[in-house]
Amino acid sequence: MTHSDTSPERGPTPAELDAIDVEMPVILAEVDLLDVQIALLDRPLYEIDARRLRRARHRLLTERARLVTLVRAQRCAHASHRTGTPGGAA
Repeated sequence: MTHSDTSPERGPTPAELDAIDVEMPVILAEVDLLDVQIALLDRPLYEIDARRLRRARHRLLTERARLVTLVRAQRCAHASHRTGTPGGAA
């Protein structure tokens, strides 16, 4: 058996760990929303449950928007650094 870069024994790279850290708030918000949805599968939806569901959905949307903003800012900074001009313009 040969060992490659995709071998589970090597573990995640620092860049992969950083990416997980950046995405973790979205992952946790998705888990929270799923927990609420599962809890509501076999019972009627009361007002307090509806609020809990709305809050979980809102949190997920907020975290996704935060992640998109962060990724766009990183790409813009990377493009700017590459071209040597602010905003990535050539």
